[in-house]
Amino acid sequence: MIQRFGAGKRMSEAVVHNGTVYLAGQVADDIALNVEGQTKAVLAGIDRLLAEAGSDKSKVLRAEIFLADIKDFDAMNLAWDAWVPADAAPARATVQAPLYRPEVLVEILVTAAL
Repeated sequence: MIQRFGAGKRMSEAVVHNGTVYLAGQVADDIALNVEGQTKAVLAGIDRLLAEAGSDKSKVLRAEIFLADIKDFDAMNLAWDAWVPADAAPARATVQAPLYRPEVLVEILVTAAL
């Protein structure tokens, strides 16, 4: 069985299949924030979506982080390190990538277990 959350014409915010939650890339609603603020907002949204799907951040298996500017790596990690459980850090990759709007500084997608 496949469950979809926040399903739209183009994409779903989250999809659950076979005990795994797949989130779409998440960006902050308030793109006037700096990268640390945007990262905090994104992580709060990830918490909400994981909870809706029946999971939480302690079950995140993998994270992919896209930064508009890799120079923001340390600032993004301030928010990330405060969010991720010390004993449950997922596999993670962080890359610099052009994002869909210049004001969007970070996009994060995660895969988690139920």
